[in-house]
Amino acid sequence: MVKILVCDPIHEDGVQMLRGAGFTVDLETEITSEELIEEIGEYDAIVIRSRTKVTKGVLDAAEKLKAIARAGVGLDNINLEYSSEKNIEIFNSPEAPCNAVAELVIGMMFNMARNIAKANIGMKQGRWEKKKLTGFEIENKTLGIIGFGRIGYTLGKKAKCLGMRVIAYDVAMDRVKKYIDEIEADAVDLDTLLNDSHFITVHVPLLPQTKHMISTEEFNKMRKGVYIINAARGGVIDETELKEALDSGKVQGAALDVFEREPNPDEDLISRVEVICTPHIGAGSVEAQRGNSTIVAEKLINYFNN
Repeated sequence: MVKILVCDPIHEDGVQMLRGAGFTVDLETEITSEELIEEIGEYDAIVIRSRTKVTKGVLDAAEKLKAIARAGVGLDNINLEYSSEKNIEIFNSPEAPCNAVAELVIGMMFNMARNIAKANIGMKQGRWEKKKLTGFEIENKTLGIIGFGRIGYTLGKKAKCLGMRVIAYDVAMDRVKKYIDEIEADAVDLDTLLNDSHFITVHVPLLPQTKHMISTEEFNKMRKGVYIINAARGGVIDETELKEALDSGKVQGAALDVFEREPNPDEDLISRVEVICTPHIGAGSVEAQRGNSTIVAEKLINYFNN
């Protein structure tokens, strides 16, 4: 019988699917790295989210492991190279959180444009700052999307419905150009996107080639007063240089859902009034969590039954 260890909280629907398929499913959603190394040897598969780190040490102890299911998108918490050497299959659910992340980014744009967070804090502190909180409308503003996968595509469709001009850049432009054309956005090079956008949002995985892909050189190419959003992965934007850009006024505001250090981000960055912060909640909707759970469950069922 297939035995699966769920290492992080996932929606109950996925657990029930796995059990309904005849698998033994153990829930240890607060398991430590040390405990995982001790216990993983008896399991055929594990289900994780972003908290659990599948290191070489974990994989060395995984004598029976055939599959790792990541309920979510990012795979940077898995040693992919060593997993491949051990012929361990990797599954994730990039389909599930697209809408949730796109909606969060839209909300962040509205928040920055209309000073919603600042107004809320002021009101709670007894300040009526109506005259200081004049914002602007996002209609007819340019949104630059870096990385036009599922999330970038979904976000672009929503932004177009709001009357925004959408421009997009992707390293695999030949592959995504038809989707950019489909939503009547403009495919551009990175320099053009940086120079023309009022809002810039990144939607790329954290890889060696994307680490700090937005840093000093890129900030210098942006229009003064740009707004930056990162709901992808911490480390894609160089946080030290982001602070410099905020200090200089090059960047008017930033909205960050992910950070280079999680769950203990740079206090000097997140404490700034011009920075809106959320604790990595991009996929944190009921619908996305159900989707993450059921999609990886279905992939595991298909893998072990075929």
